Amino acid sequence: MIKKRIVIGNWKMNPLSLKEAEKMFSGVVRAMPTLKKTQVVICPPFLYIEKLKKISKKVFLGAQDSFAGEVGAFTGEISAGMLDYIGVGYVILGHSERRAMGETNELINKKIKSALASGLSPVVCVGEILRDEAHEYFNVVKQQVKECLSGIPRNSLAKIVIAYEPVWSISTTANRRDATSADSLEMSIFIKRVLSEISSPEIASNIRILYGGSVNEKDAEDFLRNGGVDGVLSGRASLNPKKFIQIVKICEASDKPKI
Repeated sequence: MIKKRIVIGNWKMNPLSLKEAEKMFSGVVRAMPTLKKTQVVICPPFLYIEKLKKISKKVFLGAQDSFAGEVGAFTGEISAGMLDYIGVGYVILGHSERRAMGETNELINKKIKSALASGLSPVVCVGEILRDEAHEYFNVVKQQVKECLSGIPRNSLAKIVIAYEPVWSISTTANRRDATSADSLEMSIFIKRVLSEISSPEIASNIRILYGGSVNEKDAEDFLRNGGVDGVLSGRASLNPKKFIQIVKICEASDKPKI
């Protein structure tokens, strides 16, 4: 079975109103081309998901986070089971912004297991804060992958998506710099190697790896063609339907070389 590429839009804490969310989502749906090789996922704030799902089924809906538990006295939390109940298919876990608020690999691991048990596909974010000359960042990412996926059955790993998100390239990072497709390719190969170590080369080959780090309509083609990835996770660009659709079209048209 051929893996479909995937383009995910993470709206983060945007927009302010349901009316604006419906306008943005409808703009994506109206311009969506016929796709054969690409899945498209929009991850809006939780309170908009049910309303947006009624607009169209052409676009998958995802959540930006979920809780590790199922039910109980957990004020303010939303479980993976609740997300599944309202028709969510994907959930972003371990995003750098969540890690910056104190999330650990251990907690993310629990969230991944809960998401899988509820039938969701976790989009697990990994990535280093800095690229040091001693290449310690490889060990950082290796530890993230291994600890986040610890104890997950091999037959569940193919349902997981890994998003490589170098924190130093994100638009909100101070003194940020642009990542290149070479940076992405290097880390994609390395992540595949780590996945092979904890499972098998066959299983690792079926796990989709995305690039995420201020990716936009201008650099998406380079990452998709030369970055060794199966898609992209877009933040700011996904808030503009025209830019986001352009990324989708680039993904659908690109011929990604095998690594």
